[in-house]
Amino acid sequence: MPEFDVDLFVIGGGSGGVRAARIAATHGAKVQVAEEYRVGGTCVIRGCVPKKLLVYASRYAHEFEDAKGFGWTIEGAKFDWATLIANKDREIARLEAAYRATLTRNKVEIVDGRALVEDAHTVRLLKSGAKVRAKYILVATGGHPVLPEIPGRELAISSNEAFHLAELPRRIVIQGAGYIGVEFACLFAGLGAKVTLVHRGDEILRGFDEEVRHHVRVEMEARGIHVVLNHNIAAIEKISGGLCARFTDGNSHTADIVMFAIGRRPNTANMGLEAAGVALDKKGAVAVDDNSRSSVPSIYAIGDVTDRLQLTPVAIREGHAFADTVFGNSPWISNHANVPTAVFSEPEIGVVGLTEDEAKARGAIDVYKTMFRPMKVTLSGRATSILMKMVVDQKTQKVLGIHIVGENAAEMIQLAGVAVKMGATKADFDNTVALHPTTAEELVTLRTKA
Repeated sequence: MPEFDVDLFVIGGGSGGVRAARIAATHGAKVQVAEEYRVGGTCVIRGCVPKKLLVYASRYAHEFEDAKGFGWTIEGAKFDWATLIANKDREIARLEAAYRATLTRNKVEIVDGRALVEDAHTVRLLKSGAKVRAKYILVATGGHPVLPEIPGRELAISSNEAFHLAELPRRIVIQGAGYIGVEFACLFAGLGAKVTLVHRGDEILRGFDEEVRHHVRVEMEARGIHVVLNHNIAAIEKISGGLCARFTDGNSHTADIVMFAIGRRPNTANMGLEAAGVALDKKGAVAVDDNSRSSVPSIYAIGDVTDRLQLTPVAIREGHAFADTVFGNSPWISNHANVPTAVFSEPEIGVVGLTEDEAKARGAIDVYKTMFRPMKVTLSGRATSILMKMVVDQKTQKVLGIHIVGENAAEMIQLAGVAVKMGATKADFDNTVALHPTTAEELVTLRTKA
């Protein structure tokens, strides 16, 4: 009788877990994956993918506005929330089916239901009570949105519920100004809602370059989003005609929906991890080394449940590295330095590398910057501007960071990220011929130091 039922048991069928399972299977491992909600995880089911679809929908309002300056007459355009959500749901169902098909094609067994860790090599399936012995266990359970402990919290929603609202709110108050809060504020505003964004800090998007943060907030306010800084929502009450969100300064706002986007917490509660000897940090995240191994040698963890870098492509790379290292005899470590990232706000943000302040803390730097009106709006007259910024090490002339705010910033930063990852210098950018007329050409024509 074999010592183990499977070589690998993955708890969590999100992007990272699915990648790890698939790659491990291609290396010859016998693999099972347990998922208690829907295969695809947060990103595919109720995160980046459906969010981006809603973002696309929200930007048509600006496209219609711009079209007038180019000779187009658009009359009678109407938006229908129910149609958007139904089409979004259909696409998400297609993607989930594709994820399942990929696992099945690679001979990975899918277990629909919650799985708990019994010990270093045993997983218990909650639905059936069956126990599975695994040589290795991979925890890839992701995280969940946090709601504050305030009166009326049960009246609020998180990003999870925002994707399934029965109708588009006329008025919405959102607390939290990180990626999720800013993106939802912009998309709801683009679809016609009156949006109030509340943030406890003195500027939105903590962790981003200071000029980026300021530029985006000013643009958001110009688009009619009311940004309230240095405040929290203290309580929520149900009133005639909606909800009343009371702020810490005593003021209040009436809305149809109150949403919190104040952070996410790792999904490790009541999983049996600590009893099995797995060390968790103070946030409940699984503590791991560079190889994603926990304090128990046979148990690994990847993605948001480790609270390292909460980005889907990072979780995918961590899962791939784990599978290659443990099952493929080809060890490598997922490097978290110079990871490109984007905020699908309006205008869009794309960044890679160090902020100006982070770079200054390391030594002398040069900063190159430009701000200009995009060509697309010169005929429409829409008020918006693009910000592009490059941070360069003064001694080596290596590009340490690139920051873009404007249309297609994410597309540009993906390619700029290759150059930064390779260690490109300012001269490398200067020696590249500009592609005219484009926004991206500004990256290779920056000459004046800020």
